[in-house]
Amino acid sequence: MKKVIVITGATSGIGRALAESFADNDYIVYAGYRNPDYERDLKKISSNVIPFFIDMEKSSIIDGAAVYIKREVKHVDILINAAGCVMAGAMENMSLDKLKKQFDVNTFSHLRFTQKLADLLNGSKVINISSMASFGIFPFVAPYCASKRALDILFNSLEIETNHKFKVVSVKPGVIATPLWEKSVAINQDCIKNDKAYEKEMKFMAKNAMKNSVHGLPVSKVVNLITDIANLDNPKSSYTVGLDAVFAELVSRLPQDWINFIVELGLKKKGLR
Repeated sequence: MKKVIVITGATSGIGRALAESFADNDYIVYAGYRNPDYERDLKKISSNVIPFFIDMEKSSIIDGAAVYIKREVKHVDILINAAGCVMAGAMENMSLDKLKKQFDVNTFSHLRFTQKLADLLNGSKVINISSMASFGIFPFVAPYCASKRALDILFNSLEIETNHKFKVVSVKPGVIATPLWEKSVAINQDCIKNDKAYEKEMKFMAKNAMKNSVHGLPVSKVVNLITDIANLDNPKSSYTVGLDAVFAELVSRLPQDWINFIVELGLKKKGLR
């Protein structure tokens, strides 16, 4: 019997690459999409790919997606929470609505979807695409950092509280060349164009994001790691991908004042202070 994997955010970037990889390895892949334009495209990947509609900002649709999955299968071997977005800007001017959207998409939606699928996850793996940003040392993307850190904390507690009903694994990539960066520039045009108090910083962030979309590590680095994790009986709880992620983890272990000094030194070197 073929194993079943459910992936949110499967239309591009890491999620899309994972859907292709696991379908090639003869998994039945339930691939989550929000934009209906992608449904037909996902079906073209393989007969093993079954698209399903899910909107990470709408609780009722998340619940409906879970009902659909539960109607289709009796067990999910791997759930990969890959959907996400980046909300950027200066905290001094950050709207709480924007902050809420960041947590809704990156944190609360994944917890809700996992809760709704819990009955199908006995002895399974739940793999969260977190980020090196969860180590929390990146100015002007603080909402993103906080949402990924919250994701890690909440799911780690979930595994312990359920007495290891399923294994939770956090994968923390560094800069990966995916469309996420271009999308982040598009959805943060409000602060990029209108935040005059931090105009220089916002322009730098936008330019850097576009550079990351081309010069980051290849998506295959994350896909290969997650493929390995899928085949392990007892994977670790956390993995980093890329030297930048390893460095971020090491820095996060320093006293907070030291971390602040390193971050501010980096801002000065970039001409932002």
